[in-house]
Amino acid sequence: MKKNRQVVNFTLLLGLASMIFASCQTEKSSGDPTLKSTTDALSENSTFPVAYIDTDSLLRQYELALHLQEELLKKEEKSRTDFNEQAKKLQSQMGEFQRKVQNNGFLNRERAEQEQRNLMARDQELQNLNAKLSQELMGEQEILNRQLRDTLSNYLAELNADGRYKLILSNTMGDNVLYSIPGVNITQQVTDALNKRYEISKNKKATSK
Repeated sequence: MKKNRQVVNFTLLLGLASMIFASCQTEKSSGDPTLKSTTDALSENSTFPVAYIDTDSLLRQYELALHLQEELLKKEEKSRTDFNEQAKKLQSQMGEFQRKVQNNGFLNRERAEQEQRNLMARDQELQNLNAKLSQELMGEQEILNRQLRDTLSNYLAELNADGRYKLILSNTMGDNVLYSIPGVNITQQVTDALNKRYEISKNKKATSK
């Protein structure tokens, strides 16, 4: 008895499917504009118009990105060098203070305590400087990232002025794209175009000087 009920239910499902299919066919033939435009779009594009860019590869080859990153590294190196010199100087002063305390080199206790407070204040200044330098470098990195994003976005808008793509993805470290057909990866095309633009911009700046 249970088996017969399953057969009946399966028959009902087939009937419903037939009714839905017939209804869709009727709507299509009646000239529904939304359905027709969607169908036409799908028939005109046998594959979904999508592309992707390997962001890591782009950043390794894009001359502007390399230049900006190099400038940022120079700033970071200078900041760290200046900070390390001041930290080394303070460490030497602290060592000298310890030797004077051990050898009773201060005239009185008050002078020793005053020197200790000065060193502690200097240490706090260096900690604040370290935090400030780190914050500044993070800000510089964010500005660099924003500049690169804007440059890339502007170029992609021009590249896609004809509407050839509906979606362009960023593939970072191969996490987002596991497989694609040839031609979907437009990294090299975009990199070459951006480098060409950057070269023209550099030449213009050199000429104007």
